[in-house]
Amino acid sequence: MAHPAASVTIDAPLDEVWAVMLDTASYGDWNPFVEKVECAAAAVGEPIVLHVRWANGGTTTSPERISVVDPPHDDYGVRRATLAYVYEGLPAKLGLVKGTRYQRLAQEPGGPTRYDTVEEFSGPLVRLAGPQRVEDGFRRHAEALRGRCEG
Repeated sequence: MAHPAASVTIDAPLDEVWAVMLDTASYGDWNPFVEKVECAAAAVGEPIVLHVRWANGGTTTSPERISVVDPPHDDYGVRRATLAYVYEGLPAKLGLVKGTRYQRLAQEPGGPTRYDTVEEFSGPLVRLAGPQRVEDGFRRHAEALRGRCEG
């Protein structure tokens, strides 16, 4: 599994889901996977540090850099938005594990918002990055995002 992923349907407008995604200061209130985010601004090129809690209770920090901030917009009748960031930890600097996480939103007119997230891993030590535990974290994150937006 080189591309851990999760998806969820959220009964809320896409713009509201996007606002929750960008309100990184509140992640500790609702997100069981990414408990804290250090980020000055949600802008391309800005650094972002994720404080992650694994399902087993272990924690780590993940230095990233924002690579895509595509705010809500209409795309042939479908509302869409994308946020992405690139892993910048030591394994990435050594070329051992590279990763880009995409978080995409889509909403058909009058329908719920679809949240999809995927980490596109590459490199010779991807297996050691724990793709299964990353996917578990993504599922917990997606479910919590739904709860936050629908609650």
